[in-house]
Amino acid sequence: MSQISPLEDIRSVTDLKRNTREILDHLHESGRPVFLTVNGRADSVLLDVRAYEKLLQAGNLAQLLAPAERDIVGGKTRPMREFIEEFKRDRKIPG
Repeated sequence: MSQISPLEDIRSVTDLKRNTREILDHLHESGRPVFLTVNGRADSVLLDVRAYEKLLQAGNLAQLLAPAERDIVGGKTRPMREFIEEFKRDRKIPG
């Protein structure tokens, strides 16, 4: 996704009502979100469905990584070599 363009990507809800197809076409072509304003203030964001899916995937990945990151911060780690040796020993894997 390229950098946000305030002139192209910030639109009013009134503009959306009047130019829905044009705004949606721009959204799909640029891949950038469109920020909607109401009375001059940010109100909502429109995203292309592919961009939304990527955002969901990134959020899901962050959620999966969060416990591991807490372990790192909490010092609950050990050298990989130690883990591998224990893993092989517990599963009776030679080498």
